[in-house]
Amino acid sequence: MGRDKALLKYHGKSQIEWTAERARAVCKQVYLSVRPDQVGDPARKVLPQIVDRIADKGPIAGIMAAQAQAPDVAWLILACDLPYIDENTLSHLVASRDPSRVATAYRSTHDGLPEPLCAIFEPRSRALIEEYVAGGKDCPRKFLIRNEALLIDQPNPRSRDNVNTTAEYQAVVRGLR
Repeated sequence: MGRDKALLKYHGKSQIEWTAERARAVCKQVYLSVRPDQVGDPARKVLPQIVDRIADKGPIAGIMAAQAQAPDVAWLILACDLPYIDENTLSHLVASRDPSRVATAYRSTHDGLPEPLCAIFEPRSRALIEEYVAGGKDCPRKFLIRNEALLIDQPNPRSRDNVNTTAEYQAVVRGLR
């Protein structure tokens, strides 16, 4: 992309703000996962932050940091590069949650695999994630596959579409007009 995807503007606001507004519809509290070098970023101070405790592990580091902060709650994990995410999709995820499973996640409309960055991770997943990372692994999608997360179908197939290139960003902006 060449720039910070979380700060891209859709819907007249940064993707951080847009995503947080959607999440507030279904969560008591919303946090922003950040790397230590992002803590002082003014654009990221719009939300309470949870700082990664391990470096260079990508999204799974944020999941682990959240679970360390509040180990006894389920965490809805949501990527901040989803311009089509909507409240209905998040409400459906919450309503479909199965606390007896390690996690509840959407099945990708592209390949049928779990979408770990729009998922609910249960408290019991914490020890399993720590063991997984200690074993040298860091892919949250593979974690969900190995641990038989509940996979559900998305009510809005575009809700999980993300933006990874300038051309994709420009196409989304045009489409949202």
